[in-house]
Amino acid sequence: MDLFSKEEADVMGEISNICMGSSATSLNVMLNQPVNITTPSVHLVHKNELLSDYEKSCVIIKVQYTEGLIGNNLLVLKDADAKIITDLMMGGDGHGKYSEGDMTDLHISAVSEAMNQMTASAATAMSKLFDHKIDISPPSVKSVVIEDFEVADDFTDDMFVKINFKMTIGSLIDSTMVQLYPYDLAHSIYQLFQRRK
Repeated sequence: MDLFSKEEADVMGEISNICMGSSATSLNVMLNQPVNITTPSVHLVHKNELLSDYEKSCVIIKVQYTEGLIGNNLLVLKDADAKIITDLMMGGDGHGKYSEGDMTDLHISAVSEAMNQMTASAATAMSKLFDHKIDISPPSVKSVVIEDFEVADDFTDDMFVKINFKMTIGSLIDSTMVQLYPYDLAHSIYQLFQRRK
């Protein structure tokens, strides 16, 4: 496996920043709140360390590429952030009944809707960036307990590119969202970027 160079890290950070900027615009419209997703930091990590930033549980969003790229990537949200997003989508102010308690099917459904809009916007932004059609399937969303989490069999890489973003939603959320690319997929994205020059 090629070493993950600083240039690859910078390129992945730049691409993800563009895609997340587009995603933030979509989320802004859905939630009627100012959304900022900025300042990515990029690291190469082993699959056993993917959720090391989380204590008990989190929400994992799996995105599969269906055209232009081959593979899946993951987005990770804190439970508390997912609940606030749900409360806003249900017409609350972010402090309502959906912002607390256990994660339910309703939370998963609401986050799925939000992530569907966000990831579609990201795919469109990536297509424009590369001048190359990138398409995805609707994302799958689930709540996971950290100690029970295992990387799915369709992720064959041991190493992942981990991108941490600062995410703010109005005055309600000041948090971190994580994006995870298997190394081979990240390398393919880097190569697409190189070809556009």
